[in-house]
Amino acid sequence: MAAGLFKDGIAPGRLPATQYADNFSDLHPPLDRHEAVVEADRCYFCYDAPCMQACPTSIDIPLFIRQIATGNPLGSAKTILEQNILGGMCARVCPTETLCEEVCVREVAEGKPVQIGRLQRYATDVAMAQGKQFFPRAAPTGKRVAVVGAGPAGLACAHRLAVKGHDVTIFEAKPKSGGLNEYGIAAYKAVDGFAQAEVDYILDVGGITVENGKALGRDLSLSELASTHDAVFLGMGLAGVNALGGEGEEAEGVRDAVDFIAELRQASDLASLPVGRRVVVLGGGMTAIDAAVQAKLLGAEEVTICYRRGKESMNASTYEQDLAAANGVTIRHWLQPKRIVGSDGTTVGIELEYTTVSDGRLVGTGETVTLAADQVFKAIGQSFDAAPLNGSGAKIALERGRIRVDAEGRTSMPKVWAGGDCVADAREDLTVAAVAAGRDAAESMHRVLAGG
Repeated sequence: MAAGLFKDGIAPGRLPATQYADNFSDLHPPLDRHEAVVEADRCYFCYDAPCMQACPTSIDIPLFIRQIATGNPLGSAKTILEQNILGGMCARVCPTETLCEEVCVREVAEGKPVQIGRLQRYATDVAMAQGKQFFPRAAPTGKRVAVVGAGPAGLACAHRLAVKGHDVTIFEAKPKSGGLNEYGIAAYKAVDGFAQAEVDYILDVGGITVENGKALGRDLSLSELASTHDAVFLGMGLAGVNALGGEGEEAEGVRDAVDFIAELRQASDLASLPVGRRVVVLGGGMTAIDAAVQAKLLGAEEVTICYRRGKESMNASTYEQDLAAANGVTIRHWLQPKRIVGSDGTTVGIELEYTTVSDGRLVGTGETVTLAADQVFKAIGQSFDAAPLNGSGAKIALERGRIRVDAEGRTSMPKVWAGGDCVADAREDLTVAAVAAGRDAAESMHRVLAGG
């Protein structure tokens, strides 16, 4: 271990410089051609394809695997990308263990599914490496569409509309496009700048302009976009982070897990990133796992995830929980934060209360425990900020604090659709679900724009 590992407080450089590259290397190395063909041969090519039923974008999984098995990776990539244009990233970050691979007949019978995600990565990587574009643009329609947000939903929507011949402008608040794919996932899940490479591949279809640093409610208004474009798609994601609601939340050393992950994703030198000696992460989803594992990989001595319910209620999959444990992260259940313990404004610990379920409700037991902590990460869910939507006469109906849409993604405002995490029925943290929402909204928009 590095001598600096045991420095108290929050400090950078806890590991030897050479260890960071190893710690943050590709979580799942890509299959080579031979490995892909051998793995593809394990598929039964089921006629009822339970894997396909479980995929939010309905990729024809048996077909794309058969195409790999017969030596046609480009054909396989086309099968994938015609349903999911972000198939490369989804192959890396999609929780296949709870979707397509969970229902694979091989998994049910043998406990070892076909590695659908890695096969999808193999095919899409071949296509991207060759710069192969499968979907040329249709003749220009003269219609102009505004897309708010260059995350998975916005990119999928923009690409499908561009292929139909419409001109699309994406307005993105952040300096880079990609949304959660660029800023919100663990660095070891998408190495070598893949998120930006995929954005470039999508934009290569033509007809899409991206304006970064343009935020709704600050630089432009919804009413303005609706009046200057033939249609608008809102794919804004979630900008806020839920508060702990406990004492001492503003202490130094307490920060949002999503900001920590974004900072790590954008860092050019991982050794420069400070991390606590003892870290506590609050939450039970993928963000909590990503923050905890990466804190450990940066050199934190002790990392503990605290979740207010039991293991079976965690949004993070069993695979992700096991990944955390394999990296030395401790997961403790039935604990909710009560207050941050500080000294001179600096975090030195966190007091938590044990919880239980009584009459169907989660309640505190009154019994508490205090854990030593230099750093506390909040990963207790993100919230949608509706304030940028309304202004200059624009008014969008909300449901449960997010945008209400119908089955085609239409909002209550004419000419405006929405999809992804910003809508009321979103499946949070799933890139693949956001892609499906953006794609399907684009098809609905095209029908209207084409006069259908």
